[in-house]
Amino acid sequence: MSTPKPRLRFWQILNMNVGFFGIQFSFGLQQSNMSPIYKYLGAHDGSLPYLWLAGPITGLLVQPLIGAMSDRTDSRLGRRTPYFLIGALICSVCLLAMPFSPTLWMAASLLWILDAANNVTMEPYRAFVSDRLDSSQHAVGFLTQSAFTGLSQTLAYLTPSLLVLFGMNVAARNAHGIPYVVVTAFVIGALFSVVSIGWSTLTTRELPLSDEERQRMRAAPRSLAATLGEITSAVRQMPSTMRQLAVMMLFQWYAMFCYWEYVPLSLARTLFGSTEADSDGFSHAVLINGQIGGFYNFVAFVSAFAMIPLARRIGPQRLHAACLTLGGAGLLALPLIHSQLLLFVPMIGLGLSWASTMGNPYAMLAGSIPPERAGVYMGLFNIFIVAPMLLQIITIPLLYHGVLADNPENVIRLAGVGLLLAAVLVLRVRTGSFR
Repeated sequence: MSTPKPRLRFWQILNMNVGFFGIQFSFGLQQSNMSPIYKYLGAHDGSLPYLWLAGPITGLLVQPLIGAMSDRTDSRLGRRTPYFLIGALICSVCLLAMPFSPTLWMAASLLWILDAANNVTMEPYRAFVSDRLDSSQHAVGFLTQSAFTGLSQTLAYLTPSLLVLFGMNVAARNAHGIPYVVVTAFVIGALFSVVSIGWSTLTTRELPLSDEERQRMRAAPRSLAATLGEITSAVRQMPSTMRQLAVMMLFQWYAMFCYWEYVPLSLARTLFGSTEADSDGFSHAVLINGQIGGFYNFVAFVSAFAMIPLARRIGPQRLHAACLTLGGAGLLALPLIHSQLLLFVPMIGLGLSWASTMGNPYAMLAGSIPPERAGVYMGLFNIFIVAPMLLQIITIPLLYHGVLADNPENVIRLAGVGLLLAAVLVLRVRTGSFR
């Protein structure tokens, strides 16, 4: 952007990223509860990936389009802010409705809308950070987002266990078999979605557009065809750094989707010997997943701040490789552990990996894309997240009965291998200016 970008103090950067808390609390609820909700409503283990299609498909379609539209938006509220507010409101409605789903198809349909709303919010938010901060503060900005991701997902994972601690009955369920602790967690998530986005909107204004930039935007065609043309042009002119990151992210996000889908089932099998949704062991495994998930996200929250000076010293590339290696080792060890207490040890590595995943790739990307196209490129970058997820959804059901021996523990082992391969590939990424 042609408008000068003043350096922000650390507390100002925190304020601008509070909205990410609500977005990621919603994702945390999905990661920890959607597979159990599907199981409560009658889903089979091998079909779970198909029911997670919403995230990859909506991300593939929505984020590049919304990113390109936000680059061309000139409203009283700014370029990105209208998308934050609309997405947060829709997200809240879906979170309120999800735990009252009477059927499997209803829950899956609501997940489609919920993911679309989150996508409408998230990529303009990432572009907002790129817009608002000078390039020297990109690492701080995106690692602060990573910290809020860790904090919010810690709370999202732990909320059902905390509700049980405060006196709710873990066995009490609504008419559709969904525990009331899950219902209450989703209601809390709906509140956080609106409040956190509202806080960032009120405390951090977008930088004003220059007259020259405003005239350029007004002169540009605004039709759907023009927006699609902008996306096509951006793909053709994609910086080499972004292309190299895409290869690494294929393995990184394939692995994480394997983990989120199958870790409740893996824990149920490892600790209690059954993945049947109506068993007491499964209910306890879901709570344990929330506890270890909350722990690895807390590790991510704390370590994201510690990574800021490390990223400056050794670079986000080498830091990300080290963190992915620790995460991969942790996932390979997870199915071997039969003690609930020892489960927290591999979560340290996964937490470091998750903190780095939510910050360092974006820090590597931000310096390689032109500022006036930050929205469309942040949207396209999401394709490198959702395409591996889509590949995972297609391939895991084909592999589950044969190669993976109908064993969710083997899916977790596969995830560990994926993170280790991503660690090797990120070292081949060459960072540089878009110029």
